[in-house]
Amino acid sequence: MKIKQFEDKGLAHYAYAILSEEANQVVLVDPARDPQPYYNYATENNATIVGVIETHPHADFVSSHLEISQKTGATIYTHSLVGADYKHTAFDEGAELQLGEIKLRSLHTPGHSPDSISIVLEHEGKDKAVFTGDTLFIGDVGRPDLRESAGNITAKREELARQMYHSTREKLMKLDDSVTVYPAHGSGSLCGKALSDANSSTIGAEKTGNYALQQMSEDEFVKILPEDQPFIPKYFGYDVSLNKQGAPAYQPSIEGVKLLEKNYKPEDGSLIVDARNEKVFKKGHYKGAINIQNGGKFETWLGSIVGPEEQYYLAAESEAQLKELIAKAAKIGYELLIKGAFVLDTAQEVQTPEMDVPAFREHQDDYTIVDIRNTSEVKAGKLFGKAINIPLPELRERAKEIPADKPVVVHCAGGYRSAAGSSIVEAALPQANVLDLSEAVNQFKDGPK
Repeated sequence: MKIKQFEDKGLAHYAYAILSEEANQVVLVDPARDPQPYYNYATENNATIVGVIETHPHADFVSSHLEISQKTGATIYTHSLVGADYKHTAFDEGAELQLGEIKLRSLHTPGHSPDSISIVLEHEGKDKAVFTGDTLFIGDVGRPDLRESAGNITAKREELARQMYHSTREKLMKLDDSVTVYPAHGSGSLCGKALSDANSSTIGAEKTGNYALQQMSEDEFVKILPEDQPFIPKYFGYDVSLNKQGAPAYQPSIEGVKLLEKNYKPEDGSLIVDARNEKVFKKGHYKGAINIQNGGKFETWLGSIVGPEEQYYLAAESEAQLKELIAKAAKIGYELLIKGAFVLDTAQEVQTPEMDVPAFREHQDDYTIVDIRNTSEVKAGKLFGKAINIPLPELRERAKEIPADKPVVVHCAGGYRSAAGSSIVEAALPQANVLDLSEAVNQFKDGPK
């Protein structure tokens, strides 16, 4: 028996391949959008993919379950409450799947979503591992507030929080302390608030160290679980629906993105996502373009700033970067929203003025300061006492709340987000002098000024 963990650092996502060496068969759990790594793994082990288990319809990434099933003939297993639009076998409480000497058993563990399941792996008559999806993380449990407006079954956060209390205590915590915990996400995911950097744990270790598994009443649990959860990106409901349907095949879909000539000029009023480095962007870009720089979290910020009902143009510094960005967009199903993609390697008509940091330091009252960090970050302390807080995911809708009678300085926590934020404010307030504090924000971290 072998268990292979596949990690996508950008979305802090873990997928799994369970290999029976005796039967030369593989079952996948929560696969990512690109199926090729799983095909490669099966080939390397001279095995056949016979099953794909979806622990629930994911909100933060698009799964390749339907494509894998169509290509390999593998059966898709998921809970009947999902109401999946694709052909599948219900894998409800107590259902079992035999894989050589491995037995996989379903636990219905609602809480993150009404249709969540966890998969217990039994080998040689003993429970060895549990694949917990977004129910139990290392150091945390799944947030209960994502399914109030998405999916086949909607549920209120309090109801789901109560279900999570019972799922953890009556099912997962009753497994042997030695059982290995394999979650669908790690640190950096927006599916919880306190996820650890570790990629696996044990039931015993989580009983000891996970705040959500400590002794408390149901009402206490329901109170603390929703507190200080991260923001909900715009794309989450879209991905739940796409996963319930089954996404189009990955490679044909990214190859279907319309590639335009170099330095293409979109029509006025178009939504343009310019992923070039912020220094290049500021030297000259198209009017109204949003500077979501290519980086480790590009896909998260793309899906947080651009809504799934919108179409956008995608601009990159090079052909190689453009290809990389389309692949990242596809992780959340956003390749389907690209109106056209092109390389932009010449400066355009709009320049962003350079920030005079010493002048700002001396005369902060002469500026309107906009803090685009998340509410939970600001709760821990402001960097500038008079700053207006508008979190980046809300900025396009709320930018006109910002007074334009003084130069506007936009800042985040480290410099990455403020490139996007300042470009959004610049587009919304063309009469204002908009400045990006960028990485210079690190010079002001000794408290409010």
